[in-house]
Amino acid sequence: MLKNKLNIDNSSELANVKEKITKKKALELFDKKMLETLETGTFETLKYIHKFLFDEIYDFAGKTRNENIAKGNFRFTPVMYLNPALENIDKMPQNTLDEIIEKYVEMNVAHPFREGNGRSTRIWLDLILKKELKKVVDWNKVDKDDYLLAMERSPIRDVEINNDLINVYPQPRNKTNILDLGCGKKFHSNLINSNISC
Repeated sequence: MLKNKLNIDNSSELANVKEKITKKKALELFDKKMLETLETGTFETLKYIHKFLFDEIYDFAGKTRNENIAKGNFRFTPVMYLNPALENIDKMPQNTLDEIIEKYVEMNVAHPFREGNGRSTRIWLDLILKKELKKVVDWNKVDKDDYLLAMERSPIRDVEINNDLINVYPQPRNKTNILDLGCGKKFHSNLINSNISC
């Protein structure tokens, strides 16, 4: 269990509190239009998002991890290669859906933070899609288990994420979008109504 600012030592309790706090903070990001001035597709923007979402929970919020981590049998980018990997990701093109998904997959492989990569990176992805393609992901139509399995396989085969799981829909105007930061639990955001590079 990760040390946290809330001094919670029960993993279920921490997960519940973390979900509530990060959803509240995500709403604040959009409601206060805090993302509108940030450059899309950069690690600096992802760090900002992560810090904002998790600052009340972890001391390491917004900070690049300094230890090697894995999920199941998959090891994320080793710390000794992490900064060069993030610099390369920043340079990757993001003009087409294929390029954006490839960039998203590479950021997932890098997994730059000790915890909270998925929630932060999904917001980061939607910001790129909105700017470049005028579209966002309807996370409610993405099956959690299929998504996680595809992300696990994505370093070898990112076509699954692109074709099967990331359903990109034209943005409705003057409506709000439902973002699903927890892959199964909804929260309301103003991503669609914000004027991020539209």
